[in-house]
Amino acid sequence: MSSDAARASEEGFTSARAARVMAAACRRAGLDHRDAELIRLGENALYRLASTPVIVRVARSAEYLSAARNEVAVSRWLAKEGLAAARVVNDLEQPLLINGHPVTFWHLIREGDRKATYGELGAVLRDLHSLSLPSDLELPPYDIFGRTDLRIERAVGIPDDDREFLRSRERELRRKVRDLRFESPKGPVHGDAHVQNLMVDASGAVILIDFEVFAFDHPEWDLKVTAVEHYSLGWQTDDQYADFVNAYGRDLRHWPGYATLRDIQEFRMTTWLMQNAAESERVAAEYGRRISSLRDADAPRDWRPW
Repeated sequence: MSSDAARASEEGFTSARAARVMAAACRRAGLDHRDAELIRLGENALYRLASTPVIVRVARSAEYLSAARNEVAVSRWLAKEGLAAARVVNDLEQPLLINGHPVTFWHLIREGDRKATYGELGAVLRDLHSLSLPSDLELPPYDIFGRTDLRIERAVGIPDDDREFLRSRERELRRKVRDLRFESPKGPVHGDAHVQNLMVDASGAVILIDFEVFAFDHPEWDLKVTAVEHYSLGWQTDDQYADFVNAYGRDLRHWPGYATLRDIQEFRMTTWLMQNAAESERVAAEYGRRISSLRDADAPRDWRPW
């Protein structure tokens, strides 16, 4: 293991490490990183450059390199299709690999004065799922459990009994997946289709973002996100969810496989947050709420949106 990789393993994916990687990537790309603003630290670190309207996206480790390449290819395909979606900066080499972290560069979307609605999310997914893939774009199947193994093993400050519980939970869910029978044919799938992955720009256009887990698979995987947020977590009103269903044309809860997809989504949401539990007391407290309710299937999901 190189000295940099060893330090990364010990340090974890912190905001400080991500800032160093972002600065090095900008220097290689000929961009000014000074006064860049960290706007999100999650599966990736996102920085807004002050010098030019560009977003720099830093992934957690080299294991994310194929996903970064996938993002770039999907962005270019959606541009050709005319679907309103995030655009990569085409005149820069993409992705860069900096100290074991894939880095990509995106055109800044200047936000308007409102957020996207659930009805708009349903409409965007309906349009996306109706597209046909070109022969030169090979997308992977939906990665049902994503990087949950990496999250469980690498998260900092997580009790050993939490890790063992989550490993056991994943084994149980993998068994349930084998019994799923889907109703819809395969097609392009966003893979993380929540309303926060839509932006409304200053002109009012609704723009799809975040293609890291884009796949070729059954559309049910996209519909599960909003269904779980409504039925399990109560994050939308009945009217908001009805707008989503009416725009898309389907309520996933009526499908017999919904319960399995719900359990998978809750598991993924918990492991997603746990990887940043050491960043602040606020994150740690929310992770504590999630892991506690996962241990008790009948407990209310008093989770906070993140």
